[in-house]
Amino acid sequence: MSGAVTGAKDTVKDTVGGLGEYLRDQRRQAQLSLRQLAEAAGVSNPYLSQIERGLRRPSAEVLQQIAMALRISAESLYVRAGILDADHGGARMVEDAIALDPRLSERQKSALIDIYRSFAGPAPSVATDATVLTVSSGQTENTDVQEDTA
Repeated sequence: MSGAVTGAKDTVKDTVGGLGEYLRDQRRQAQLSLRQLAEAAGVSNPYLSQIERGLRRPSAEVLQQIAMALRISAESLYVRAGILDADHGGARMVEDAIALDPRLSERQKSALIDIYRSFAGPAPSVATDATVLTVSSGQTENTDVQEDTA
């Protein structure tokens, strides 16, 4: 086996193992047993145990269920699992939160995003074709938007 393949496998093992340790720490801080968290997240007790021991790499959906049960950010788990790049997740989350806040007018949203970008820089594009939620007068609708790649 080549050194590059072995190195990549070690990186995946380290990522999954680090995720498991983090989940175990979060579960203990929440004062939940393995069984309680498994039930709250809708996964089996043995599967959750394997995730915590670094033997399994959970899907994004399972991570989201675990995050909801632990009341922590799913994005933080995605970053730890290597699903989301740490450099890009935070900026995107902030801008999405601003854009989806129904208490803000479009002008306020634009101003807040401009101010945020002046400090943090623009959020990177996740994809060239994205579905954006548009909120207007209490109604939410999906609008397909082509993002600029320039």
